[in-house]
Formats: sequence, structure tokens, C-alpha cells
Amino acid sequence: MVESSNKKSYDRVFAKLKDHNKWFENLIPLIASENVPSPAVREAIISDFGNRYAEGWPGERVYAGCVYIDDVEFECMKLAQKLFKAEFADVRPISGVVANLVIYSAFSDPGDVMLAPSIPAGGHISHGKKKHSGTAGLVHGLEIEFYPFDAEEMSIDVDKTKKKVEELNKAGLLPKIAMFGGSLFLFPHPVKELSNFLKNFDIHINYDAAHVAGLIAGGQFQDPLREGADTMTMSTHKTLFGPQGGLVLGFENHAEMIKKATFPGLTSSHHIHHMAAKAITFAEALEFGKDYAKQVIKNAKALGEYLNGFGFKVLGEKRGFTKSHQIAVNVLDYSDGGKVEADLEKANIIVNRQLIPGDIKAGRNYFHPGGIRLGVSELTRLGYVQSDMQDVAQFIKQVIIDKKDPKKIKSKVKSFRKDFQKVHYCFDKKLGAYEYVKLR
Repeated sequence: MVESSNKKSYDRVFAKLKDHNKWFENLIPLIASENVPSPAVREAIISDFGNRYAEGWPGERVYAGCVYIDDVEFECMKLAQKLFKAEFADVRPISGVVANLVIYSAFSDPGDVMLAPSIPAGGHISHGKKKHSGTAGLVHGLEIEFYPFDAEEMSIDVDKTKKKVEELNKAGLLPKIAMFGGSLFLFPHPVKELSNFLKNFDIHINYDAAHVAGLIAGGQFQDPLREGADTMTMSTHKTLFGPQGGLVLGFENHAEMIKKATFPGLTSSHHIHHMAAKAITFAEALEFGKDYAKQVIKNAKALGEYLNGFGFKVLGEKRGFTKSHQIAVNVLDYSDGGKVEADLEKANIIVNRQLIPGDIKAGRNYFHPGGIRLGVSELTRLGYVQSDMQDVAQFIKQVIIDKKDPKKIKSKVKSFRKDFQKVHYCFDKKLGAYEYVKLR
């Protein structure tokens, strides 16, 4: 019997899935927006919850058949509130971008102004202008004004921000929302320093914790809800080591507005299997998150110091390179971020190119920016510690500065990864971190 083209495609997809998992067993994953979930989280994701609908709030569903789904979702909300010391949690947003859209929808109207970090200053595309196809501008119709940024401090300039808000107010362009947080996020943002000032103008303060949620949960970064943020949005799969998904946190006085924006505004069924996996993640973070967050920051600082010692221009040197999971490196002495990203991938070192302060004025773009961004969240979850960061920095140096053959470095990387194949900081370690599970 001749195999059909459909079956060949079917087999080809499964072959690529296996190839991908095997590849990740043998590389250094340094994408700051990624992490590896525990076997327990993976089990929840493949459950029958993923085949069901649960529109609405638990206990008030549009569909029947949600008896156990409701129980899990109430547990998920309770764990999220405990983890982040929040009065209210909506666990239904299916991504960090959707979580941000919930805030835009609940607390602003199209045409309103939002204050946010620019992308070269660390902002996320979901905070961006319409002309850049940013979510806030393109989808919700917000006009975006950027925070003044101190490139030496790698953070928002407090005094200049106050002056800008006063000028915007005089011009009839007072922001409805002030967005903190971002994508390139080395140091805590000045929420405490600006919250009272912003609230005097009745500006809603949201903190996008997508990258640093796990560090906040572990008590190692900053505490936005105690520092003056009204709401906090996040992804659940970066330093918070869960499934792909989103979360909105806040206070009871905003609960109804958030709930209605999430459903029926922005979700139908909300990826129920991922909601269950979020609950598992929150339980793991409550149990192991403090130790994990401490080690993440130790590893990031160590990587920054080693890279700096090898001659790289690591941003944020004045403040010790980082207080988060991220490191940002100016690579213009060697090439550009796009070329460096491609060369490192050939050596099984996965990073991402990154716009850095000064790039736009110099005419550089996202495909060929001046920097790269490195994150140690996944390496930490695999059990690596500070001393291992010297090897990581050495491999990067050998490829980028020493111009050694990436294929030769690739073999060293494979040896480096050989004994680190399990997920740490979780209840169950039976399955390998990238072990392929065949159900057919």
C-alpha cells in the first residue's frame, strides 16, 4: 500500500516535534521570555479540560459540564491571590497581551492617552503605538506617550516624567493609564516614586509583570500592588514557570470592570487546560518560588559580571548590570544583534536580538539592532548556578569575540548540558525537561 501524502505530512510533523525536543536537550536556552514547565504542568495541559468550554465566571457559566472545571478555577484564583497577595485575580486571560487588553478595555476608551516605555527603552509591543502595529494603539486605539528614559540608569526618569505629565495635562492630553513594566527589564520601575503623583491626576496605574512575575512572587524584585499600582498584568510562562497564558491581579473595587472586560469582552472559552496548569504553577511557586527567584537573580548577576569581564559592553553597569533575570549587551563592536543571534544559534546558544537605547536615532531596526537580550530563567530551572554562568559567558565570547567555529563550540555546549536534563523547583521530577511524550 502506497503511503498517502496526508500520512507523510502527518509523520513529518511528529518527526519535527521530536527533533525540536531533542535539540533543546542539547542547547543553552537564553530567551528571557521562555521557561520550561514541570512534568505536572505538562500533565494538566494534555488533560480533557483542553477540549471543553467554560464561558463566563465559575459558578455562572454559559455551558453545563463545568463541575470540576469550576472547582479547579476557584482553586486557581485562590492560589494566585495568595501568591501575589492580591484581593482579586482573573485567571482567564489567555496571554499577557490579552491581559493588557483587559486593562485597556476596562479603564480607557479609544482615543485616550497612555503613558508607557518605548520599545528601545524596554517597552513591550503590546504597549505600542498604532503606527508600529502596537496592541494598545492598533487594537484599542490608544494614543501613546513615552516615559522619559535614563539610559545610564536603564530606568524611567522620575523627575522628567512628572514634568511631562504636567505638560500633557496643560495640553489637554492627560493620560488615562500609566503602564509600568516591559520587555527589556533589568531594574525595578519607580512605581513607589511616581504612584502618588500620578493618582493626583486620577491616572490608572498598571504594572506589566510579564517578565518579572516569578521574581515578584518570590519576593525578590519589587511589590507593585503595595507600591501603588492599581492592577498588575502578566504572562504565566517566563520567570513564572507555567503554561502559556495570562493573569490580571488587583483590588476588589476594580473586580467587576476586569471581569466584564475579560468575558465577554476579550475571551470566549479561556483555554481551560492552561488554566488548570496555571493552578499547578502557582502551587509550585508558593512552595519553591522564593528559592528559585533568588537563584535566578544570582545567576543573572553572575552572567553579567562574567560577560563584562570578557570585554562585552553589558548595559546597566552602574547598577550592577541587573536586578532581574535579564542581561542586555551592546554588541555593535562585533556586528549587530541580528547577526550575533544567528551566529550563536549555530553554536546551540539561543538568544534574541534586542533594540537598545540609541538604536532608533542611529537608524537601526529590530532586524539589525545594537543589542542582544539574555535571560537565565530556564537555565536556573534546569539546576544551573552562578559558577556555571562563567561557562555560558565563555561560550558566547568564543563565538562572538574570538570568532571560533560555532560548530566546535556546539560540541562543548552539548557536554555542558549533558547532566542537566531535569526540571528543578517543583514537586515532581520524573519526566525529563524536554522528554518527548508519545501518546499514539
